[in-house]
Amino acid sequence: MENLIQLSYEVDGDDFTRAGEASANVKKSLRKLGVPPEVIRKVAIALYEGEINMVIHAEGGVIDVEISPEHVTMVLKDHGKGIADVEKAMQEGYSTAPDEVRSLGFGAGMGLPNMKKYSDEMEIDSTVGVGTTVTMTVYIP
Repeated sequence: MENLIQLSYEVDGDDFTRAGEASANVKKSLRKLGVPPEVIRKVAIALYEGEINMVIHAEGGVIDVEISPEHVTMVLKDHGKGIADVEKAMQEGYSTAPDEVRSLGFGAGMGLPNMKKYSDEMEIDSTVGVGTTVTMTVYIP
């Protein structure tokens, strides 16, 4: 694998038809690089959950992915209103998704918990009225 690969994706808010494109693209890239399947699975799930959160809650944003021989780091920076209570938002089943989003099968309150579950490290930096940046890292054994 090359020393460092950087990928960047623009995520549109409220565009459920394109939601998941970034995670699918990263998954393909990791497969081509020969990254172990269990690492690809973790990255794909964590990134998909984050991408969907950006579409539902944050009017979109930017995803930057850095792939090195040791790890995959994903930085999701959104344009949203921020998370008022991160601890509460991390609870399984807690969701602020509107009813129309829930009717599409999203907004079950598992996004942030799954992002944490499938990443080896996760950090949330959120300011109400400004937006949220989530940094997730998955290590490659």
